[in-house]
Amino acid sequence: MPKAAKTPRATSPSDAPESAAGTRAAAQRLKMRRELATAAMELFATKGYEATTVDEIAAAAGVARRTFFRHFRSKEEAIFPDHDDTLVRAEAVLNAAPPHEHPLDTVCRGIKEVMKMYAGSPAVSVERYRLTREVPTLREREIASVARYERLFTRYLLGHFDERDHHDGNDDPLLAEVAASAVVTAHNHVLRRWLRAGGEGDVEAQLDHAFAIVRETFGSGIGARPAPAGSTAVPAEPAPEAPAATASTTGDVVVAVARTDAPLDEVMRTIQQALTKP
Repeated sequence: MPKAAKTPRATSPSDAPESAAGTRAAAQRLKMRRELATAAMELFATKGYEATTVDEIAAAAGVARRTFFRHFRSKEEAIFPDHDDTLVRAEAVLNAAPPHEHPLDTVCRGIKEVMKMYAGSPAVSVERYRLTREVPTLREREIASVARYERLFTRYLLGHFDERDHHDGNDDPLLAEVAASAVVTAHNHVLRRWLRAGGEGDVEAQLDHAFAIVRETFGSGIGARPAPAGSTAVPAEPAPEAPAATASTTGDVVVAVARTDAPLDEVMRTIQQALTKP
């Protein structure tokens, strides 16, 4: 009896090998970028930045000149191989934030992706920091990279406000920009301190401490919205007014404290009451 022909299994897009191939290609691309970056930094350290050519970097990495330019537009770009991918990861953190999370907490989690990038290779990060301090072109490139993160976080925080609602008394857009700058500044302060220490120490704990300060300073304003129209919000009760004068006895001594505008008869009455207390 002839065997029945097998019906081919239907394939869905998720079964296709393209996604796995894409992942492998991305990993290979990142690996090559890091190898070029390592070669560049070694040459910068031994020959100097100005004396190093793109051809020498490519040769040190074992690739052709055209391969270098498939990954980087210039030699100064070569020592920052991870910033593009890190920016994507930071943005993914923002996009996947749970709705109940405070937006400032989300931004702090997002920028931790940047710190992970540096902390993942302490020796490389320390050497890169040394080079950027010595070469103005590299320092400018680093500043431009930091500005991209700051713009990302500012846009995210502004997304929690009505950006068109610019009127007297509405400081939300200003607060969002200042808070985003504060998060980036706190991160950079901790990062520089860690790099100057040779990449030693618990940088994550230091970062959490810095973020706690930012949250304490800006957290009450970011994300706070006025009560909707027609709501019956209960106003907070005013704090009780401090007495005009107080007096207490300590042994044979009476200590009186009074406001400068306190009526004299009230001050005297307070002292007399303190004297007559058993």
